[in-house]
Amino acid sequence: MFFHTLLQRIQQRKSLITALMCSLLFTIPAHADSKTLKMATTTSTYHSGLLDYLLPKFKQQTGYEVQLLVTGSGKALKMGEMGDVDIVLTHSPKAEKAFLDANFGIDPHAVMYNDFIIVGPKNNPAKLTNTDNAAQALEKIANSKSVFISRGDDSGTNKKELALWAINHTAHDWSNYRSIGQGMGPTLNMSSELQGYTLTDRGTWLAYQEKLDLDILVQGDPALFNQYQIIRVNPDRYTGLNVAGAKALSQWFISDKAQKLIDDFQVKGQKLFTANAKTAK
Repeated sequence: MFFHTLLQRIQQRKSLITALMCSLLFTIPAHADSKTLKMATTTSTYHSGLLDYLLPKFKQQTGYEVQLLVTGSGKALKMGEMGDVDIVLTHSPKAEKAFLDANFGIDPHAVMYNDFIIVGPKNNPAKLTNTDNAAQALEKIANSKSVFISRGDDSGTNKKELALWAINHTAHDWSNYRSIGQGMGPTLNMSSELQGYTLTDRGTWLAYQEKLDLDILVQGDPALFNQYQIIRVNPDRYTGLNVAGAKALSQWFISDKAQKLIDDFQVKGQKLFTANAKTAK
């Protein structure tokens, strides 16, 4: 009887210790003091090669390593909304405003911009011209029932495309309109293979253009401006965020050094982004 009672007490104490340890595991921030932080960002930023160029320099200067989760802007912001990442770098102004208004994100900073362009087959069946604005070009594509490849992935590029269709209330429901749910690189590749049109950011186009049988057909419309912004996930909403690392990365991206690196970055002799942390309105 004595040993049975003693065994019960030992088991009770073990259970109590286990419960306390589990409680500590869930209440101590998982990587708050780590030298690793998580950033959700866009396929367009990643495929351009810019982050492979910048982030090793950030690590060398600060000691922080950045783990990238690459997706469309919509999904990147959703990761921030869930507290799954420490910081986001996206290019979807309306979605970013909603993210900030809902108090999921804090401390937004403009980082850089480039522009969107409409590319398509060299024989140009929709007869686009360099005098067309983006909305007019899409209307011509729809009227000609030409192949159009849409990312269809809730990315910043996809949101821009949908906004451009809406300007002239142009329907995009014909059989050759293909919404594929893919990133910018695969979308460009499919457009080339199927000889279709698509909307792309200029950075990814420059990185991929030598492999594509497509031409730039519409560019320069102010509606095609493409701003990128960095936003820290709100640490008041979530435990376990690497607050110090996110602050360091955010401030580094808008520093004079990083802004010059962004301005200097080129692919095949062409500049991909213009830094504008100091000049953005």
